[in-house]
Amino acid sequence: MSRQGQHVVPKGNGWVVRKAGSTRATSTHATQREAIDAARKIAMNQKTEMYIHGTDGRIRERNSYGNDPHPPRG
Repeated sequence: MSRQGQHVVPKGNGWVVRKAGSTRATSTHATQREAIDAARKIAMNQKTEMYIHGTDGRIRERNSYGNDPHPPRG
């Protein structure tokens, strides 16, 4: 996890939120939805990115809550 921000990753039977580069979980949740909600609050507060990983561990979605270097047009 080299990308800056908060990562929602599977762990055991639940989901955890981790800061990029950290091995320790910021918070642990029973569902991915709960973990996403927690990560979103942190990312918005810190103006960083939020990365949502799938059950296979690969990033499946990314949201920016800070200064997006590539904002959408329109």
